[in-house]
Amino acid sequence: MVELLLLAGEALVETVSDALMELEALSVSVEDADADTDAEQALFGEPGMPAPKGGWQRSTLRALFPGEAEATEAATLLLAQPWAHDVHVVALQPVPEQDWVRLTQSQFAPVEITPEFWIVPTWHEPPAAAQRVIRLDPGLAFGTGTHPTTRMCLRWIARHAGSHASAWHRVLDYGCGSGILAIGAALHGARQIDAVDIDTAAVESTRANARANSVALNAGLPELAQGSYPLVLANILATPLKLLAPLLCAHVATEGHLVLAGILERQADELTAAYAPWCELRVSDREEGWILMTARFDTPA
Repeated sequence: MVELLLLAGEALVETVSDALMELEALSVSVEDADADTDAEQALFGEPGMPAPKGGWQRSTLRALFPGEAEATEAATLLLAQPWAHDVHVVALQPVPEQDWVRLTQSQFAPVEITPEFWIVPTWHEPPAAAQRVIRLDPGLAFGTGTHPTTRMCLRWIARHAGSHASAWHRVLDYGCGSGILAIGAALHGARQIDAVDIDTAAVESTRANARANSVALNAGLPELAQGSYPLVLANILATPLKLLAPLLCAHVATEGHLVLAGILERQADELTAAYAPWCELRVSDREEGWILMTARFDTPA
């Protein structure tokens, strides 16, 4: 295989990407051409919100082709377009043959949640100290345990199961992704678990992962969530969490817990204000700039 590297300005990124795919590129990726320099730009977005920009001021596009002839033809046709005056070929280079499966697998080692609780891909053996193990391979849905938000949620479950699991007769995982939080709750004694997501691929992923871990749960679209739950988990992002505040709080039973993740440290006050009409959120954990926020819904006075 051969990789064609192009340099393009922000305004042309989408056009060039579409053109490369029309020219039968196997894949196209876009990177900040100024990454790791003083000119590097950070672009952030959240579900349901538009990205701040369509690309970087100077973007590197990497297009993969089966061979040199196809890559050369694509570059020639692309540069011949009247709008491509600001597109430049950086390199045309062979891609070494690799065992991509083995390479991908090597990037996902077992993840420690607590010394006794681990997430372990199927190609690894669980650590000797592991008493509870989630078997989970990287897939289509978010949530493999490598992100701090997922680890903090699972750590909260593990640390509170000893004193609260007997009350977790119903649990809601809202925005379940891979189902990892629902599975983690089940392994710590939770019963009648509802895992919901707006993405049907996530629902199917959750069902498959539950079967792989011999866990019983109900997975479906958000309308599956009905009534109150002693434990409500939501690892999404700050903007949807704020919008979902009335709905999520309505699902928390009296004396139940609400556990929220996907929140940056600088967003703590926003979330506290959004949930203030129903509960008092507090920061329960921090990791790599992310925070876990929780609340206990006490019995009314």
